[in-house]
Amino acid sequence: MAKNKILVGKTSELEEAQPCIVVDGTTEIGIYRFHNKFYAYENLCPHQGGPACEGLLIPQIEEIINSDKTYRGMKFNYQNLHIVCPWHGWEYELESGEMVADRQFRLRKFEVIEEGEEIFVITE
Repeated sequence: MAKNKILVGKTSELEEAQPCIVVDGTTEIGIYRFHNKFYAYENLCPHQGGPACEGLLIPQIEEIINSDKTYRGMKFNYQNLHIVCPWHGWEYELESGEMVADRQFRLRKFEVIEEGEEIFVITE
């Protein structure tokens, strides 16, 4: 299959932790910028076809356990963000596209390249 190089925009136009949706034929792709790295996923949740990349981007929630193994509460880990599908709340790790609760599910990932001040997604 031939590869397509889709212009997303200028690096300066992509806001931190905000999705940018581009279209390649019938495929919608969500591109994210986080800590100066770029991630791109098909805007299609494997659960029931929801627009995964149009949902919230939230920090990972971690439980806090004391040294005596008692529960202390929860905290947000702002270094690990999750994409949350707006239809049913399935969460995917931003860096890998894997579903948090069941690693056999994942968003379809695309390569992102920077050329000068422009960002491109490579599709097949």
